[in-house]
Amino acid sequence: MFRLEPRPQPSKLWSIAAPLLAVVLTMIAGGIMFAALGKDPLEAIRIIFWDPLFGDFASYSRPQLLVKAGPLVLIAIGLSLGFRAGIWNIGAEGQYIMGAIFGAATGLAFYPAELWIIFPLMVIAGAIGGTLWAMIPAILKTKFNTNEILTSLMLVYIAQEILKSMANGLLKNPEGHGFPGSRNLAHYPATSNPELIAGTGAHWGVMAAIIAVIAAYILLSRHILGFQIRLTGESPRAARFASVRPNLLIVICMGLSGALAGLAGLFEVTGPAGQITDKFNVGYGFTAIIVAFLGRLHPVGILLAGLLMALTYIGGELAQLQMSIPAAAIQAFQGMLLFFLLAMDVLTNFKIKFGKEAA
Repeated sequence: MFRLEPRPQPSKLWSIAAPLLAVVLTMIAGGIMFAALGKDPLEAIRIIFWDPLFGDFASYSRPQLLVKAGPLVLIAIGLSLGFRAGIWNIGAEGQYIMGAIFGAATGLAFYPAELWIIFPLMVIAGAIGGTLWAMIPAILKTKFNTNEILTSLMLVYIAQEILKSMANGLLKNPEGHGFPGSRNLAHYPATSNPELIAGTGAHWGVMAAIIAVIAAYILLSRHILGFQIRLTGESPRAARFASVRPNLLIVICMGLSGALAGLAGLFEVTGPAGQITDKFNVGYGFTAIIVAFLGRLHPVGILLAGLLMALTYIGGELAQLQMSIPAAAIQAFQGMLLFFLLAMDVLTNFKIKFGKEAA
């Protein structure tokens, strides 16, 4: 017999230990899954976590670490602000898509002009696209008290259909011989987002992610808005007494998360992806939810969690190539991180009582 007893205060020790233990348990459970698939579990874990950094192809995969981590961190930072205030934006994937569409459309509207101002205008358009898409669930929440989880999630599927329409219609490359997809923005100097330092993978999206981490840390620890966000999440009743305006906070948090997701989409479509296609979105908006919680909704933690998740992306691709592990198994392995983190989080707020104590 055992039962869970609420702690008077959340355990700081378990708050730190839970993410580390979640990673260890993910390795163990993942190893069991790989073994069930007939693969060597130790080799699979080594390929996923070791080879991207120190393996034979590390010179290629190490720069990809920043390429993959950039959008994850950028989106997760925005989501974490809302999550800390109890505002659940689950539709960052849709905002990511709309940011890419708005930004790409702005750049292609100037084609083939070579003006320095085009890329900054694309950045602004990407942020606006993500913000506008996030404002839909925000307004529905504040005006009609609809559930922002459902509305933001449903808007992802609408954004995906708009993406397909754009790739096959308005943004379709007129010189693409009938194939869907826009012009390759990476090949158009005015709209490209190349590496800033050769061989590192660091482009403007990575720089934006680092700036977002610093800005979020300052906001949460030094600004009145950060205080209101933390207070609302920890004690909504106290927030009302402190004159926090909940509807305004919803709009601000949703707007910020939408803008950062839109920027992630813009930097991705001008860099690694290169063009608008019907397969442009790769699930960064959903994976960023795992990154946000794995990082304990703390900016620095999110940065580290983003790098870890990027490592599983790259290592997972290597495992698929070298060991023929199914892509679905790699996705399940990544999902285990969130599962075990949420499970371990219980011990942050509860004690386990056994035997007579439990009775």
